[in-house]
Amino acid sequence: MDASGRFPDSPDSPDTLGLEVLDTARKARLVSGGGTFRTSAEPALGLRPIVTSDGPIGVRGERWDETDTALALPSPTAMAASWDEELVERLGALLAAEARRKGVDVLLAPTLNLHRSPYAGRNFECFAEDPLLTGRIGAAYVRGVQGGGVAATAKHYVGNESETERITLDAAIDERTLREVYLAPFEAAVRAGVWAVMSAYNGVNGSSMSESPLLAEPLKGEWGFDGLVVSDWGAVRSTGTAGAAAVDLAMPGPNEHWGERLAEAVRTGRVPAAALDDKVCRLLRLARRVGALEGTPARPPVAARPERDRALLRRAAAAGAVLLTNRGGLLPLDPARVRRIAVLGPGAAAARIQGGGSASVYPASVVSPLDGIRAALPPGVEVVHAPGVRSSVRPSPVAAGDCRNPVTGRPGVHVRFLDAVGQVLHTEDRPSGRSFEVDGSVDLTALHSVDLRTVLRVGTAGRWRLGVVGLGAVRLRVDGRTVLDCYTAPESDDPTYLHVTPSFRQAEVELAAGQETEVTARRIVEPGHGRVVALTADAPAGTPEEELAAAVELARGADAVIVVVGTSEQHESEGFDRSTLDLPDGQNALVSAVAAVNPATVAVVTSGGPVLMPWRGEAAAVLLGWFPGQEGGDGLADVLFGRTEPGGRLPATWPATGAGPAVPGTRPRDGVLAYREGLHLGHRGWLRAGAEPAYWFGHGLGYGQWEYLAVEVPQHLAPGAGFTVRAVLRNTGRRASREVVQVYLARPGSAVERPVRWLAGFAAVRAEPGQRVEARIEVAPRALAHWSAEERRWLAEKGVFTLLVGPSCGEVPLSAAVEVVAADDRVLRR
Repeated sequence: MDASGRFPDSPDSPDTLGLEVLDTARKARLVSGGGTFRTSAEPALGLRPIVTSDGPIGVRGERWDETDTALALPSPTAMAASWDEELVERLGALLAAEARRKGVDVLLAPTLNLHRSPYAGRNFECFAEDPLLTGRIGAAYVRGVQGGGVAATAKHYVGNESETERITLDAAIDERTLREVYLAPFEAAVRAGVWAVMSAYNGVNGSSMSESPLLAEPLKGEWGFDGLVVSDWGAVRSTGTAGAAAVDLAMPGPNEHWGERLAEAVRTGRVPAAALDDKVCRLLRLARRVGALEGTPARPPVAARPERDRALLRRAAAAGAVLLTNRGGLLPLDPARVRRIAVLGPGAAAARIQGGGSASVYPASVVSPLDGIRAALPPGVEVVHAPGVRSSVRPSPVAAGDCRNPVTGRPGVHVRFLDAVGQVLHTEDRPSGRSFEVDGSVDLTALHSVDLRTVLRVGTAGRWRLGVVGLGAVRLRVDGRTVLDCYTAPESDDPTYLHVTPSFRQAEVELAAGQETEVTARRIVEPGHGRVVALTADAPAGTPEEELAAAVELARGADAVIVVVGTSEQHESEGFDRSTLDLPDGQNALVSAVAAVNPATVAVVTSGGPVLMPWRGEAAAVLLGWFPGQEGGDGLADVLFGRTEPGGRLPATWPATGAGPAVPGTRPRDGVLAYREGLHLGHRGWLRAGAEPAYWFGHGLGYGQWEYLAVEVPQHLAPGAGFTVRAVLRNTGRRASREVVQVYLARPGSAVERPVRWLAGFAAVRAEPGQRVEARIEVAPRALAHWSAEERRWLAEKGVFTLLVGPSCGEVPLSAAVEVVAADDRVLRR
């Protein structure tokens, strides 16, 4: 390995040693995956399996298992909202420590796709709508993870900005837009030294990404990426075409299209032998980097530091929180001046901490907003709570506190795995009825059905909704009586649907308060239907009118109101796009009703991406908490009561309505999703349309007040040169504060199409009240360049660029001019 962390590709490279002992079949087996989340071992090379795990907010491990807990970080949107690379690098290092604790070598993160549309279901897992912000935050994430000896994986390369038909859609993106916008964050990750890249399911411009020439150029060629390209799970769907392409590892394994089929394609010349050798060499290079080869340095587990880790996650939740509105300076609240606080909303007691799909994890503990607020207040302050509305799309797994295992007597559920004649293959005692995968010790070839049994403790009388999550034949019995017996046919072949969130069936059962009811669910396991099964129970609830009235009454008598609304993993998830940006289930009406009776109302929104807020002019303060991770409740309380400042700035533009010229859709037409907006996504599209969103990209308020005083820049630049911007600011507020100073460029009269303005750099400064500070913002040469598809290179257009400086894309009080001139006319002066 050289000083850059790269291995030379010479004939005696350590990654080629031993290839001569492998025949074609063994090489093909190595690159065909070894299991769901691990590669194959090769004793002849001293190679153990390389273990992977989904991310990006935690290290789940190889199974979706609530007994194998993981730290839950804030969503990537919250990370990007911090505009804080040092913090994100620390979070990456924490993930590396978690990975090593769990024996994981490769974290399948970060997601570097962009927020092209607010409707995209997986926006919470991506950083931002802007390529520069995404690239810089993503690079920090990569540095943090890999600094701990664990491989990061830049995904999903490229054009995976939609979940609708994501397996098969073809993204039609022009070359310049690809280079300047969608490829740019991946290039930044490669420059940061990322060890793995994941190719996407979708196609781009006619080629499936597992077969795309974009994997060779620019990724492995022009950019010099020397790591491993791994397919998204199940995305390799051909032998010869994918085998000859630059994808290196087909996952999961064994992949039916590779293995012996790939070996035969090499023998017959359909796939060059050199292509297979390159794949194996890259796999071995990754193995060497993560310590999976004999003779490489061991990566011992890192001791857990629970208090320190939770403190970092608490800080991160506050650092990403975006204060959108603060009329009358309502925030921060003074605990000494309130005697009764109403904490309302469906997200107050039941914390919404993460999005859905493969990114989800099971934390050992979660601090809800209600818990965090109560812990932050002195004993004399009364905290009252009501949900106001019930917001749920999917049924709730039976919780440990509501059930008893009929075998052990402890809280939980007894599970039996049975063969076709009813013989028990394996048993488990689970803490809840949550969905889970079949235990690895079960003989899947003999598995026929799964039984779940529990004794439900009924706390509320009325009609309970009991159900089973899982595909195929399902049956539900209550106290020996069959209440559900049906067949649930699959509605999609999407992996997330099959293996994480399959369909469910429910039955209503009248139950009396205080009774104990035995509930048994059975699911027949069929090939191709996934193995998820869950037992669910939802208690009776009041009518919507009763729920709302109770919350309004509490708000009326409170000194301040915190109403927590938003989405959840049921509304924002891998596997589907959103059909609406409205808050679900009457939450808009709840905020309006509460604000109407109490002017000291703070609306807290927990979501992964934009939601519409028609009440944003009614609540005195609007605070965006994102999906804040497991310590979100404490981080929120820190912000509400002024222990820390809300540090976030929007990484995406938030629209005022669900339609418009700057809000593209996510649904392909005839299998093609056309990126017709080209360079003009997000705030660029809003600026081009001359439209006003609800909140601009980059917007966010702190607890200070900032005055932008002056800016200094070079007057002239040679083509290909970067420069430094010096901006002078003063904190005119009464509190110490942090400001994210943003620099945008514009090119009026350009000979090539450009955005109205685009982000060119940013930096944060801190100042005490009344203090004057200077922000130094580096602008890279690429910010002034454009991609020429005709010349196939980057060009810097000569002429005057306008430089704009401010706290958001929509507010740029300072401006200056920078002229790009010929090299021999270069004059750099202030």
